[in-house]
Amino acid sequence: MLTVEKIGGTSMSKFQDVMNNIIMKPCPDCNYYNRVFVVSAYNNVTNWLLEHKKTKEPGIYQQFVDHTDYNKAMMELLEKLIAINRTFESIGLSQQKADEFITTRVLQAKDYLNNLAHVLATGYVDRQNILLAAREILSSIGEAHSAFNSVNILENNCINATLIDLCGFNDSEYLTIDERIHKAFNNIDFTSTIPIVTGYTKGTEGIMREFDRGYSEVTFSKVAVEVKADEAVIHKEFHLSSADPNIVGVDKSIPVGFTNFNVADQLADVGMEAIHPKASKPLEMAGINIRIKNTFEPDHPGTLISKDYVGEKSRVEIISGSDKLMAIEIHDPLMVGQVGFDRNIMQIFERYHISYILKATNANSITQVIWEEDMSDALIEELKSRYYEVTVKAVALVCTLGTNIAQPGIIAKATNALAVNGINVDALSQSLKQVNMQFVIGRDDYRKAIVALNDALCVKDSQI
Repeated sequence: MLTVEKIGGTSMSKFQDVMNNIIMKPCPDCNYYNRVFVVSAYNNVTNWLLEHKKTKEPGIYQQFVDHTDYNKAMMELLEKLIAINRTFESIGLSQQKADEFITTRVLQAKDYLNNLAHVLATGYVDRQNILLAAREILSSIGEAHSAFNSVNILENNCINATLIDLCGFNDSEYLTIDERIHKAFNNIDFTSTIPIVTGYTKGTEGIMREFDRGYSEVTFSKVAVEVKADEAVIHKEFHLSSADPNIVGVDKSIPVGFTNFNVADQLADVGMEAIHPKASKPLEMAGINIRIKNTFEPDHPGTLISKDYVGEKSRVEIISGSDKLMAIEIHDPLMVGQVGFDRNIMQIFERYHISYILKATNANSITQVIWEEDMSDALIEELKSRYYEVTVKAVALVCTLGTNIAQPGIIAKATNALAVNGINVDALSQSLKQVNMQFVIGRDDYRKAIVALNDALCVKDSQI
């Protein structure tokens, strides 16, 4: 059985646990091999390079954009990366080799950025293309660092490992992402070595341009399809659970066990990705199941995501959502019976590159929920100039998800759980597929709503 396994940044920063719980703990009937590992950068490294994924605090990329002292920032980054190397000395990382590798890579990247800055200064090239190239260069550093270190540590622990560096830093080959991956795996004997693969892949289409911060999962997906893996495994800090353990507590965060790709897509739509949707589609089409495992509970089977799974028992599997959303309601008395009214609104949204998460309508009002970061004053001004009344409100969204939640009374149970906790529902939505009920609520009620719904629909159900 050949598996392709992705290790996230938080887990990579605890590589001793990764070795003990994942790499050196294979199934009883197999050896260390027939596994491919796609690695993320160590925790926070990509945040330093680009921007913080959640808070949007700027990193080196913004300094390059603003043409401030990014060279100094690169050297400060190098010091941080070398400090990370020191944390792995006790488990076998050769400090001199690791320091030399990452020093060479950072200095190369710094030279590339300086060259791009000089070209940009001429005014002869498209600024956006240069900035995208800089973003590609920066994003590749973290995965190269962690992949090289992982191979070195494994070899020093008597495990044969091969570095698959997809960053393309030392070649000028004009290859697509798929072509580069195909070439890299052309002559690998999976029975005698563990390939350690950079989560970043250089390609003519630009992996950051296409997928932004989801790029490592896209590499993982493409590698799994390329090698025809029997299963794709993602190792995370927590299980894929009924709700965020940081909100409801680990004791009330129940591992899901089994779900399907449709539910995974619903999760991704509200920003709580089990896997990036553009990474899951190739796996789903290739018939490769995804298993989400907890790095720190190696004996637990985790959660299997498959194409056709539907739970035998009707139950809510996951409570999720976000409190970083805005609701925009357009009210117009002329809307009643007017064909194409909502199309005109969507054309405005399209011009601003906005995709809505929820849409609820009645005779003369349309409410759409979008990401707060996508909203702009210009958008609201244009809507107000065209429509009778536009209301904008900061909101949260809570969702109840499951492969089999089409049962009488499930909406009543959910709304009652919210009501008894004093939480008002501003808007709601559910499609005929009935895999996702969405409730728009006040932001201040977000965490309370997650706890209430998890207790009522997941914890109590699991105790029956």
